[in-house]
Amino acid sequence: MEDLAFRRAAPALAVFAAVRLLGVGVLALWSAAAGTSPHTLLSARWDSLWYARIAAQGYGYEVVLPSGAVHSNLAFFPLLPWLERLVAAPTGLSYGSAGLVVSAVAGLAAAWGIFAVAALVCAERIPGAAPRRAGVFAVAVWAALPVGIVQSMAYSESLFTALAAWSLYAALRGRWPAAGLLAAAAGLTRPVGAAVAAAVWVAAALAWRRGERSWRMAVGVALAPAGAAGYALWVGVHTGGGPTAYLDVQGGWGNGFDGGRAFARFIGAKLASGSVAAGVGLIAGVALVLWLYALCVRQRQPATLLVYCGIVVALALCASGYFGSKPRLLLPAFPLLLPAAVALARARTGRAVAVLGAVALASAVYGAFWLNGSGPP
Repeated sequence: MEDLAFRRAAPALAVFAAVRLLGVGVLALWSAAAGTSPHTLLSARWDSLWYARIAAQGYGYEVVLPSGAVHSNLAFFPLLPWLERLVAAPTGLSYGSAGLVVSAVAGLAAAWGIFAVAALVCAERIPGAAPRRAGVFAVAVWAALPVGIVQSMAYSESLFTALAAWSLYAALRGRWPAAGLLAAAAGLTRPVGAAVAAAVWVAAALAWRRGERSWRMAVGVALAPAGAAGYALWVGVHTGGGPTAYLDVQGGWGNGFDGGRAFARFIGAKLASGSVAAGVGLIAGVALVLWLYALCVRQRQPATLLVYCGIVVALALCASGYFGSKPRLLLPAFPLLLPAAVALARARTGRAVAVLGAVALASAVYGAFWLNGSGPP
């Protein structure tokens, strides 16, 4: 229970809030110079509009492109719109603004969950790593990621990461009903909720091998996939398309799982067209992610985390569409950051703070530039 204590997690939450306030502050300054609205950029563009429309009108809206492709709002999972509606009803906020409130609260919950997981793993698996210090740095690195500004948008990444982190923590602690219920909620938030359910199953299988037998474990295992499976089945009934209807909806958006072939062709096209820097940057980014995952394996992280993180990475890198969104799709893969967090925790405080401060400022500047430019698709 020590990892759950607010007093113990307070420094991590304070660091997270400071980094996010820096990001929003730089965005406000940049937007003032550019003549744009930071509130609009954060709450009423791209996916935020789709979520707000679902909150306001429910499902059934779609856009038919000139190519004949159909973009249906059924591609977006329902938990964030439900919460936007829940916040907007008593406050009178617009659904987009309510989404910002949800993301702000969920971001703090995610930070707390990441802290708890990192501290637990360091205490049990990584000799010489101060658990609390490593947990604080894990949260700081996650908040200061280049696309960290998404954590402050009316998007579902913060909500999903919060649910995933706490489900993983519960699974590592053997609290099976909580792990399953949180995994089910994650499955109502994003398609990658399957990664959380798989992680809970792996944790339960390992506990079973150790001799644990309980009705609580059975409940957790049964609950874990219920959210994602329930929504997919509902889409099938709603559209008349059967159990695979959700895959058809995603296909209309150009999304699918092809093992990374489309992404490889995209990188090859960049190189062939003369955009060598962009192509090399993408290759370097993929190599960095794979290297970090290898470090996680060498760090002997629990199989529960490795399975979760591996599936998140595979789904992000091997999806066939929206190549510019891949960094955003990797945001929930926070176990990738534990090696960096441990390294910072072992460094001198002044040096570690200086490094993180520079990274957080660079992230804030990049986030302001990004949202005032192409932004997250």
